[in-house]
Amino acid sequence: MKKQEKKQLNKKGKKKFRVLKIFLLIILILILAIGGFVVYSGYKNGWGLSNMIATVVGHDQETLKNLDELRVLVLGVSTDTSAVLTDTIMVASYNPKTQKASLLSIPRDTFVGKSEATANSYNKINALYQTSTDKILSAVNDLTGLDLQYYVVVDTEALIKLVDTIEGVEFNVPIDMDYDDSSQDLHIHLKAGVQLLDGEKAENLVRFRHNNDGTSYPSSYGDNDIGRMRTQREFITQVVKQTIQLKNIMKLGEIIDIAYEYIETNVTLSTIKDYLPYAIEFNTENIQTGSLPGTNQIINGLWFFKPDKTKVSELIKQMFETEQAEEEPQEIQQEDTSENSKIKIEVLNGTNANSNLTAATTMLKQKNYSITKTGPTTNSTYTTIIANGQTDEAVAEKIKETLGIGTVLTTESTASNADITIIIGNDFNK
Repeated sequence: MKKQEKKQLNKKGKKKFRVLKIFLLIILILILAIGGFVVYSGYKNGWGLSNMIATVVGHDQETLKNLDELRVLVLGVSTDTSAVLTDTIMVASYNPKTQKASLLSIPRDTFVGKSEATANSYNKINALYQTSTDKILSAVNDLTGLDLQYYVVVDTEALIKLVDTIEGVEFNVPIDMDYDDSSQDLHIHLKAGVQLLDGEKAENLVRFRHNNDGTSYPSSYGDNDIGRMRTQREFITQVVKQTIQLKNIMKLGEIIDIAYEYIETNVTLSTIKDYLPYAIEFNTENIQTGSLPGTNQIINGLWFFKPDKTKVSELIKQMFETEQAEEEPQEIQQEDTSENSKIKIEVLNGTNANSNLTAATTMLKQKNYSITKTGPTTNSTYTTIIANGQTDEAVAEKIKETLGIGTVLTTESTASNADITIIIGNDFNK
């Protein structure tokens, strides 16, 4: 083959890869969703790749200036059961100006009823999907204040087929998973550690909540649904990274077909075309993740998740491009730290920098806290401060003030010997 012909083939390969990258960023960053349906429909109607590229090149500087952060409600739905409920509820965003994307998990047991006195199972947010997509969209807007306009509904079969199409996803399973539910024909048996997951195992991973013996994720990772949502976010991030690879160029058609068959969305073609030119610059390392803060409570005899409005507001400001009011300067007051020595704290480093662990422990020791354990943990986007067992939440809030960052959670678990577990996230940069 002539040198010039090889050069032309290389150029074509690079162009295909850019197209694949654009398409997958739109679909996968927003949970395998946004672009698939509309791009496929456009393709069937004659909107070919050449026209798409021409549109990308034709955008001017004013286009970017006028683009807001794109926010979408993403619902993962299982249709293989008698009741159609949402196993996964997330808010996904992409900001073309800052080149950042966010995934915020909404616990499926979140209370959305009008009265706690009459609360029932239909007052859980995941039950609203049976009524209408608009109702669950409205409920998420009430919780977050984000005024979401768009939604994407993804059948879990899409995840299974996508993972199989790209020949598996390598992932570090956080714990041994052993769960059986014959009523759903669900059997989860995964060992902890890095491994290649096929579509079926991927579904098992993201659906796992607890083992047959009742044990779940450790408190340092996040109990039950908190751990489940964290695993979902981290796995989806890996799906994004591992799908956007040169080897998957020839599978673009299969991926589009999967999206078209298993995705429902109200995102328009014109909206996608506006954001496509800038998505090509996106780096998957810029995906930040989080979970709606709050506590699990028994309301009218049923377990619900109750969001903490103050903490939700703080997290929304951190993760999404929202206006923040300027805080008035506060007077510096002398603090009595004599009681801090009684608080036992374990500090786990969820970043790749040991300097973050050193800085955090130094700040805590300066306030006379007792550090009983330090070590590494799974990579985490945000710093989390967990009050274990009967530890007062106010103690965790005080530690948050010391570190100057963090989301406070509470757990009834007594698995940890420490009063407080701190997970240092990538947002901790001292």
